[in-house]
Amino acid sequence: MAGLPVYSQAERAAMARAIDLATTTGVPRGPNPRVGCVLLDDSGRTVAEGHHRGAGTPHAEVDALQRAGDRARGGTAVVTLEPCNHTGRTGPCAQALIAAGVARVVFAQCDTNPAATGGAATLTAAGVDVAAGLLIDEARAVNPEWTFAVEHGRPFVTWKFAATLDGRSAAADGSSRWVSSLASRRDTHRLRGVCDVVLAGTGTVLVDDPQLTVRDTEDRPLPRYRQPLRAVMGLRALPAGRRVLDDTAETVVLQTRDPAEALDRLYARDRQHVFLEGGPTLAAAFVRGGLVDEVVSYVAPVLLGSGRSAVGDLGIATMAEALRLDVVDVTTVGEPPTLDVRLTMTPRKDVA
Repeated sequence: MAGLPVYSQAERAAMARAIDLATTTGVPRGPNPRVGCVLLDDSGRTVAEGHHRGAGTPHAEVDALQRAGDRARGGTAVVTLEPCNHTGRTGPCAQALIAAGVARVVFAQCDTNPAATGGAATLTAAGVDVAAGLLIDEARAVNPEWTFAVEHGRPFVTWKFAATLDGRSAAADGSSRWVSSLASRRDTHRLRGVCDVVLAGTGTVLVDDPQLTVRDTEDRPLPRYRQPLRAVMGLRALPAGRRVLDDTAETVVLQTRDPAEALDRLYARDRQHVFLEGGPTLAAAFVRGGLVDEVVSYVAPVLLGSGRSAVGDLGIATMAEALRLDVVDVTTVGEPPTLDVRLTMTPRKDVA
């Protein structure tokens, strides 16, 4: 049995640097994973660095190799993700490393994407020394939603809602503008901007007519190329003129009421992170299906006493069956007197 990989101090430092490179400001969080690469010569000195800047741009290894030129030969490539083994918009990184004469490849996280996996085997077959697992936890944290999606075969789902202190998302007359403060609504746009799908149901679109775009602090939509995909699911037809159908961003209509089917279709479109902003019926369907991975709730210091609940019937009849959530973060948003509390939570998986 082979022993555990042995890494030099230079390789450990290079991997920490590669992780920093992967998280360079401005790099999109999808659909491709964020990846960094550092090339070392045979004495452990850095000869080049690179990182991936988004779909269609050179992968991190190729970016670094282009900067290194002949200095890559005989050296070590330290990269946060297993070099890919397929030809998509760019060529396979494993072959690029072999062609450059790299003698050793150290990577943190295995690439389990069926379309790209196999880079380590290709490198090994070509005589390249390969070691995996260095700073793997830190590397996985760079792309949590992408990692979840390739490991589970569906997008990661963040359910966001705003509610009063007594759990209402609208008053008895149906009015809901505004439950949360302006600061919370702007914070929602920030969260939308790190997802690649904003999803709502046909009911929400027909009643509230949301645009479902990412807007700046002046309430202006960001450029189309920076907008997430807008997805509307349900069987009711959407009349022309609904704002979600404008040309500000791409929109897909998913004619289904089945959350699992909707996520399958979105995953087939290479989407990894869904921001769920539907009403209580749609939210309940996702929760009942076990398809909510994160909950973000903006709680306003407001009481209504009646009106629409933030979530529909979950089929829970007793406290013993209650869905428990683990609180990940608690943050106040805004300034008094319009101050809300943002709770970030994950469903507890260990409750029988």
